[in-house]
Amino acid sequence: MLTIDQIRSALHKTPHDPLPFERGPSWASVAMIFGENGKGLEVLFIKRAERQGDPWSGHVAFPGGRASPRDADASTVAERETLEEIGLTLQRTQRVAPLPELPVRRNDVHVSLTLSPFVYHIGPKRDDMRLNHEVDQVFWVPLAHLFDAANTARVEFVRNGEELSFPGVRYERNIIWGLTLRVLGVFAERLERKLPALHA
Repeated sequence: MLTIDQIRSALHKTPHDPLPFERGPSWASVAMIFGENGKGLEVLFIKRAERQGDPWSGHVAFPGGRASPRDADASTVAERETLEEIGLTLQRTQRVAPLPELPVRRNDVHVSLTLSPFVYHIGPKRDDMRLNHEVDQVFWVPLAHLFDAANTARVEFVRNGEELSFPGVRYERNIIWGLTLRVLGVFAERLERKLPALHA
């Protein structure tokens, strides 16, 4: 599977021209964090706690959240939110590259924002996380698992009387889907690879 040097080279091959950053709740950032386990790269995910008012309550996600008026830029948001949510300090030297911004629309909960994903590499993976009230669980997934077609899944539910079905990647008892899967799709595109869950 891919090494961090190959990922870095692919993401820097075509530099990303970021959109102008806007402080405040209309902007959010997330951190896609790679760690090493001795056998290859793993990606860190969180499972958000069940909370009223959170549009992504209970979802698998990357650490991150909305910008505040004090944030200097989009990567500061990802790094601050990662520290607040799971107690992991991300250094600027660990930042690999930004990914293209994604527009986020959720009409059912009146959400509209711009999402900036950033890729980080922290070296040996860590399990000594300190979770805040927004996070129920943190776990690592082998990068190869995400690109294995055998792990594709569907998330099905009823919203406002409409039956909905979305693609996902199953890992143990969790399914990675929705906005987080969109970020993984953008990452795969930048590496000129297909994410099986989005092409099933």
